[in-house]
Amino acid sequence: MAESTNTKNGQTQQISLGKGLNLGLRRALEDDPKVLLMGEDIGKLGGVFRVTDGLQKDFGEGRVIDTPLAESGIVGTAVGLALSGYRPVVEIQFDGFVFPAFDQIVTQVAKMRARALGTVSMPIVIRIPFGGGIGAVEHHSESPEAYFAMTAGLRVVAASNPVDAYWMIQQAIASDDPVVFFEPKRRYWDKAELDPDATPYPLYASRVVRQGTDATVVAYGPMVKTCLEAAAAAADEGRSLEVIDLRTLNPLDLEPVYASVRKTGRLITVHEASVFMGMGAEVAAKVTEKCFYSLEAPVLRVGAPHTPYPPSRVEEEFLPDLDRVLDAVDRAFTF
Repeated sequence: MAESTNTKNGQTQQISLGKGLNLGLRRALEDDPKVLLMGEDIGKLGGVFRVTDGLQKDFGEGRVIDTPLAESGIVGTAVGLALSGYRPVVEIQFDGFVFPAFDQIVTQVAKMRARALGTVSMPIVIRIPFGGGIGAVEHHSESPEAYFAMTAGLRVVAASNPVDAYWMIQQAIASDDPVVFFEPKRRYWDKAELDPDATPYPLYASRVVRQGTDATVVAYGPMVKTCLEAAAAAADEGRSLEVIDLRTLNPLDLEPVYASVRKTGRLITVHEASVFMGMGAEVAAKVTEKCFYSLEAPVLRVGAPHTPYPPSRVEEEFLPDLDRVLDAVDRAFTF
């Protein structure tokens, strides 16, 4: 991630998603002395994906803290810090490593504000690199977002591009509610132009990222780019796909999806997680409730099979890709 880090004088710059997170974290640390970063190897090493590279050097070991290998302890410590007025940002090194902290997250982080009848806030951000595509094995390539999205009291978001990564991490840190922040690890090196003086898009809002008229494709995180590529391929064959980046999984912002489906009459949901009980199932149910008479075909879902994550040699067969998205689009026109 060797791109420029100059963000002065409104100059746009090309940054990667990982660098966008780094710059966003840096800006949050500069703006609020109560912001702390915690995680395994995030200090001197800069994190396994180098997202926190250089931050401990510039802000010190008291604010960018290398922790023991104990996710439950990391999150539990963050709870105490949040109750004491700090804004801790904790990194879970890989998606599958979050489960030792699952008890802390769903029984403490998510419940504390309601338990105190709103008298305390819980401004914790839990960063989780998620998804496959890097040739790693189980516990390093999983998509556990549905576990957290269905947990009342948690906010759950997923950045899909460098610009969103830069702004969304700052917005999450500024929130008084706990935010589980999913980062698509295989997109860490994707690049885009950032204007640091632009007005950020709202945190809990989905966005139409490609206009279309024939079918709606909804995705988030790593699959947004795949769906945009599928839409470009479909356009070559004369089919117009509208692509929506959900961005927020709890709360779900489905008004743009409803508006799109009422226009196109067809919906395909796409995510890396298992189709069974995945986020696509909730989107499909809500769209069926709200847009039943606009649908010209059943809502179709594209995702991984309901099996544990496989060895890396068969990862490409496991993960959804452009062809599987286009196949679902084709099937939507057969009804």
